[in-house]
Amino acid sequence: MLVANQATSDLGRKIAGELGLEFSEMIRKQFADGEIYHAFPEDVAGKVLIIVASTHNDSAHQELMDLIQGGRYWNAASVNVVIPYLGHSTMERVKRGVVEIPKGVTRTRQIFRAQPDFVAFVDLHSEAVLHAHGGEISTKHIWTGELVVKHLRQMDLGAFVLVSPDYGFSKKVARLASLLNCPHTAADKDRYDIDKTIIGQISGVVRGKTAVICDDMIRTGGSIIQTAERCLEAGASRVVVLATHLVMAGEARQRFLKSPIDKVIGSDTYPGRACDDLLEVYSVASLLAGELRGYLKMEQGKWPTMVTNVRRE
Repeated sequence: MLVANQATSDLGRKIAGELGLEFSEMIRKQFADGEIYHAFPEDVAGKVLIIVASTHNDSAHQELMDLIQGGRYWNAASVNVVIPYLGHSTMERVKRGVVEIPKGVTRTRQIFRAQPDFVAFVDLHSEAVLHAHGGEISTKHIWTGELVVKHLRQMDLGAFVLVSPDYGFSKKVARLASLLNCPHTAADKDRYDIDKTIIGQISGVVRGKTAVICDDMIRTGGSIIQTAERCLEAGASRVVVLATHLVMAGEARQRFLKSPIDKVIGSDTYPGRACDDLLEVYSVASLLAGELRGYLKMEQGKWPTMVTNVRRE
């Protein structure tokens, strides 16, 4: 049985279709005092429950917690979670002298403490959150690289170079470049405020080529647009952007439309993102369905025949 939190229902339906399952829409109501009512549309006892939920805001995170605990309460045979986009994922560690809460870790720990059997994440900013439990949860970090390679090869980009907006992300870009058999380089980024960065020079390897700036997510777009400007200064013929999670916070869209960037390519992991004049969005549904099918076949030995006769005490 596959359900999703409300924000991730569209992707949940796509994944259900890939798995050959009927998507089960949760029953939701809101009381006059603001409290939210949830009910499963049918009995989950003895069933393998799959929950698809991005946690891009507090409401989505809390709904995921409710769905996991609801599955446990009503004796699902197993509770399996896919988190396409993990909120607060960049806050996996704290800075010296600042008594901040590393919500990337603390919120992931909340999810683990709700006792799902399996949790999968997509293109994490840092794998540190995978270890925010005591070893009792099966976890998987799903990399979209091969899906991205397939998508880029279908595009008319000409000769291109992959560009990392900072050295911290350059290893992932190098891995992607090896699959594409293309050159890659990195910008020199210095962060001086919570959402502000300065981008230094870019290597001349971009000269005469399409610069494909790669990152795990686009939040405000400031550093990526600066990187695009440096690429053009270094002789790039055009610039496109590739990022898994299209957060596009605040006025990011307006900034990109005014920038020299031709196109922003990304996935549907962040709720509400679809193709338009700026965005080219591909779906991760087939990738996530394949990972789920493989995991459940290995762990349950019951795929595609779902577990229907096991009741957890």
